[in-house]
Amino acid sequence: MTNDEYYMRRALKLAKKGEGRASPNPMVGALIVKDGMVIGAGYHACCGENHAEINAIAGTVESIAGADFYITLEPCTHYGRTPPCVDAVIRSKPGRVIIGALDPNPLVAGRGIALLQRHGIETTVGVLEAECRRLNEKFFKFMITGLPFITVKYAQTLDGRIATATGHSRWISSPESRRYTHRLRSAHDAILVGSGTVMLDDPELTVRLVKGRNPLRIVLDSRLRIPLESRILQNQDQARTVIVSTKMAPKSNLKRLEEMGIELLFTNVTNKGKIDLPDLIMKLGKKGISSVLIEGGSSVITSVLREELADKLVVITAPKIVGNGIEGVGDLGITNMDQALTLFPIKFKKIGADFLFEGKIK
Repeated sequence: MTNDEYYMRRALKLAKKGEGRASPNPMVGALIVKDGMVIGAGYHACCGENHAEINAIAGTVESIAGADFYITLEPCTHYGRTPPCVDAVIRSKPGRVIIGALDPNPLVAGRGIALLQRHGIETTVGVLEAECRRLNEKFFKFMITGLPFITVKYAQTLDGRIATATGHSRWISSPESRRYTHRLRSAHDAILVGSGTVMLDDPELTVRLVKGRNPLRIVLDSRLRIPLESRILQNQDQARTVIVSTKMAPKSNLKRLEEMGIELLFTNVTNKGKIDLPDLIMKLGKKGISSVLIEGGSSVITSVLREELADKLVVITAPKIVGNGIEGVGDLGITNMDQALTLFPIKFKKIGADFLFEGKIK
């Protein structure tokens, strides 16, 4: 491992601290190294607050002039909620700036590097680039396509059931796995389920087992069937809820939800009278939602996978067998193994009594 890789890896660990709070901004870490000593360190802690570079500069107690500045993502060049970071980096007169990955934001996209070089600052780009891009995979997809990054997550038994034949599912996974799920929720802008899950389980879909922000709660309910006393419709001051529906929904139910302050989002309808998921994903992107965690149930999971809308799959498998029950994934229209969805494993580990699989979908 080179010195540049060593310090960039440390900057990546710093950046990770902003998970769940920096969005829709990227997670960024910055280190300032002089004469082999770290003299400044910072990360982007929360959207709207100082960026990593500014925090790193503010934390120094000596001159930065001539130091090496490690940043996991190209410094921004535009005015948003905060001034351009590249200007502050240039004013600090570093000897070198080492950058992990280019910023895909069209407002930046190489301009930060060009400005550094124009001021005679030696600039190295691409140190641990794959790791830097992976850290902000949600941000990269959203910036490039305008669509949110979609993660499908479910817990299943060893024989592939997400509930018994009666629909009972509490609890398939271990307490450790459930804490992991809450961390996953806090790392996404929104969490999405179908109306069936709400009516059967009455979930709250908030972050309670770990520290973190509550995601926007999204319910697919084409006919506005969920009870008004559902927990997902309560505590809107702590976690907002959006009900996704269609023009087929009863007007009386629509009025009652509006009176409760629940936001409604209407989508196109498929030939089968269901919510048009690609249309919904596009509308969520236009609302600035950069990532969505889909927690089911089986019908929603199957539809998202069948329409190739998912980017990542997270499956928690518990050492339990129930026999007949509800399967996690239904009919995908696959008739031979050559058509099977291909996943690239990213993570496989034991978590509590369970096993966690995480993979990118090709």
